[in-house]
Amino acid sequence: MDKIVGKKRSYLAMKTDSVAANELISSDLKEIGNAVKKLANHAVKLGSLGFGTIFLEWIASFAAIYLLILDRTNWKTNILTSLLIPYIFLSLPSLIFNLLRGEIGKWIALIAVVLRLFFPRRFPDWLELPGALILLIVVAPSFLAGTIRDSWIGILICLVIGCYLLQEHIRASGGFRNSFTKSNGISNTIGIVILLVYPVWALILYIL
Repeated sequence: MDKIVGKKRSYLAMKTDSVAANELISSDLKEIGNAVKKLANHAVKLGSLGFGTIFLEWIASFAAIYLLILDRTNWKTNILTSLLIPYIFLSLPSLIFNLLRGEIGKWIALIAVVLRLFFPRRFPDWLELPGALILLIVVAPSFLAGTIRDSWIGILICLVIGCYLLQEHIRASGGFRNSFTKSNGISNTIGIVILLVYPVWALILYIL
């Protein structure tokens, strides 16, 4: 009788241990599932934020190029347009930057230098700054082309350039209202505001 009772007790204990082990495994699996879901959600959020940064980087670069094109029609100010060169250098998307830094950029820079040296009369003035940009991209050391461009320092420099351009443009337009109302100033104002959006967004993400 005692043996039978002992066997029942051991069986019940084994069954209890088995149930407890199953519950522990089930809870562990639930925790793993929740962790995977949270990781996936964070990955999606970070991916969307990263995509937004890349998108704004493209928009800012095209806005800077657009403002550079408007140089000979609206601004007539060397300081403003010269500052667009380092801005484009620091904000240009890696795809285009690496392409220009390679053999293609070297050939373009070579042609620009040859035209400037041997055919100065046929070298248009509006190519001065784009030529300087290509040369800067090609000859810039890796510290500037890699470390500074990919760090918060490059983003901060872009922000400072954008703020300076905006305040100088507002001053040249005769006030904040005139910068948005004059027909020849609206396009410049919108372009400069776009220049500010990318570094502000990138710095917020860097801080977070």
